[in-house]
Amino acid sequence: LDVVANAVNWKRYFGTKLAPYIRGDVLEVGAGLGETTRHLCDGRQKSWLCLEPDARLAQRARDRFERTKLSPRPVVRVGTLADIDAAARFDAILYIDVLEHIEHDREELVRASEHLTHGGAVIVLSPAFNVLFSELDRALGHYRRYTRGSLAAVFPPTLRRRRLFYLDSVGCAASLANRVLLKQALPSARQVAFWDGVIIPASRVVDPVLA
Repeated sequence: LDVVANAVNWKRYFGTKLAPYIRGDVLEVGAGLGETTRHLCDGRQKSWLCLEPDARLAQRARDRFERTKLSPRPVVRVGTLADIDAAARFDAILYIDVLEHIEHDREELVRASEHLTHGGAVIVLSPAFNVLFSELDRALGHYRRYTRGSLAAVFPPTLRRRRLFYLDSVGCAASLANRVLLKQALPSARQVAFWDGVIIPASRVVDPVLA
């Protein structure tokens, strides 16, 4: 988490794609250090609740929010979706690089759908293509990567699909290189900086062509 915390180009990029759906009362599942929250919580929301099962990460997120003074001020709770009151409802439920960490992803999304307001959105951002599954995925505790089809298949049939798309197409080459050649469990700070500073801008150009 610390290594990728400074990947601001990537966070801004996916933030522009997700922003239209992040409104009203927001629940972010698996908020980690709160760095993604800092980029997505932009004042257009009514409230923001961060769930993080790791108490140490949750405290670091609280400390971060104290320094950044976001509006609305995110509230951090230690726990998972199962700890949320059954009557609680949200306009947007976020899984940003989280669903791949959850073994029973289909059941998780069913629970999420039960906490949506009418017209609300479940938003998932996850790594793509199991063929790219590498030592990095194992080190991070990933159960899987997704394709558009496999992600759509685990969503509850009660939800209507709005958009389903790939991002960072150029980055797939870097992931393939790691799987086949480097076989690294963790990227270096220099590699993350190259990905964020060079590959992400290239993907912003290429992705619309391949969409």
